[in-house]
Amino acid sequence: MIAELARLARKKILVLAHVKELVEQNSEKYKSFGLKASIFSAGLKQKSLIHQVTFASVQSLSRNIDQLNEEYSLVIIDECHRVNGDDKSQYGKVISALKEHNASLKVLGLTATPYRLGMGWIYQHHYHGFARGNSDSPFKKCIFELPLRYMISNKYLTPPKQVDPAIKHYDFTSLTTDNFGRFSETEMNSLLDSQTRATKSIIDHVIEQSTSRKGVMIFAATVMHAKEIFSYLPQNETALVIGDTHQAERDAIIKNFKNKQIKYLINVSVLTTGFDAPHVDFIAILRPTESVSLYQQIVGRGLRLADDKKECLVMDFAGNQFDLFQPEVGAKKPSSDNEPVQVLCPGCGFANIFWGKTDEQGKVIEHFGRRCQGLLDNGEEEQQCDYRFKFKECDECGAENDIAARQCHQCHSIMADPDDKLRAALNLKNAMVLRCSGLSITTLADEKIKVTYFDEDGASCSEVYDFNNSKSVYVFNKQYAKRVSGVSSPINFKQASTVQQYAYQLKAPDFVIANQHKKYGWQVKEKLFDYEGSYRVADKS
Repeated sequence: MIAELARLARKKILVLAHVKELVEQNSEKYKSFGLKASIFSAGLKQKSLIHQVTFASVQSLSRNIDQLNEEYSLVIIDECHRVNGDDKSQYGKVISALKEHNASLKVLGLTATPYRLGMGWIYQHHYHGFARGNSDSPFKKCIFELPLRYMISNKYLTPPKQVDPAIKHYDFTSLTTDNFGRFSETEMNSLLDSQTRATKSIIDHVIEQSTSRKGVMIFAATVMHAKEIFSYLPQNETALVIGDTHQAERDAIIKNFKNKQIKYLINVSVLTTGFDAPHVDFIAILRPTESVSLYQQIVGRGLRLADDKKECLVMDFAGNQFDLFQPEVGAKKPSSDNEPVQVLCPGCGFANIFWGKTDEQGKVIEHFGRRCQGLLDNGEEEQQCDYRFKFKECDECGAENDIAARQCHQCHSIMADPDDKLRAALNLKNAMVLRCSGLSITTLADEKIKVTYFDEDGASCSEVYDFNNSKSVYVFNKQYAKRVSGVSSPINFKQASTVQQYAYQLKAPDFVIANQHKKYGWQVKEKLFDYEGSYRVADKS
């Protein structure tokens, strides 16, 4: 693909990678077509820019910006999920320098997984008509995607043979992750230290299953874990690569592994992208991950085509429970029993993929999507559908905003922080804050309903809605029309009997703030839905 782009281009092309192995690998593939190319990489001891196409290390070029003193028409970034969009980063410096000589410079990213923990999707819009990231995403648009299933079925990649190991797995379910889905190395070491017998048993099983395999890659959870794994494998057939492995030693290990002089290669988070050893036919996963993309990158190390290689054995001993072909949802998995579910937007009809839960028949009973990802074309530009499944209302204009918004997108008013509201209420003597664990509906006379909110300790407060009053109906629908479990579209409540019909499906707020009235007792002042602040919400399980 790079060769074809170079043929079409009128000016020079720069191909960037983050490690010298990728620079060398890409340049060799390009030259195999009988083409000439320059290499600019300190690690490869070459710093040339003379040919139309240059394969370069981004680190080396960013340290020699002054040499980028002519016009380039295109920059291609391999493994582009590493780009963060910061102008002061190494990629940012190179791109900025090139734009000084060509303001219309094109930047093309190539990656198997356009998503990374901590940043999310690296592009804003997809050519199939849906939104992924936002305006801060480093790439504006995904212009082409080739699904993994297509690549395998059309024999561009080796089929994976996923086998559930018939021995005890690691149990990482007790570990928590940070907001980006990352595990604590200290906590993993503590847990693994108590499961040394499991590690020995797992490695014995790996050795048993690999008798007819040519290359085995083992992905460990931590450095301490990797060293323990190393101790159980045949020493003359095994090597270990970690972040601190000296470059010369790493080069020698990788060379020996590619030449099949060693059979088992253990690594800790360093050989998940761009590593090309086509003979690898066994992937053993002994580490947890919250990222579908990272899981796909790991398995992908064994899917390259090679002579006499019919499939690649994949064994997951960490209980990650990912389907290799599962789409990246783009958000941290809320809990272990969640799965990707399809949710149609009532506004534009777009089929969203969110984390959610299904019943025994496969029907979606709950999902955790916030906003529709569909793109609408207004004739001038594509804009993301404004339908929100979860939202925070603006106190000034009533507009629906993202639950994390600090400023209203419609009237631009500063929105009160939910934590500030809770903190203020907790400091008042005549205020009550319910950590709401549920609600009940009681039908009263004359088309009135009473909604009662309960907290974990049995305390409660109520409010009444009159369905003969249009304003009361409007307020109820504003709060609950979109908050009905198990339905695909908002319910327009017009009668008290309809509310009673869906009483058990109404989603309760996370917090209810009430003020004490001298005559009428506790009066509901405010309800906080879809809360994601620092206070604990009720356990509604």
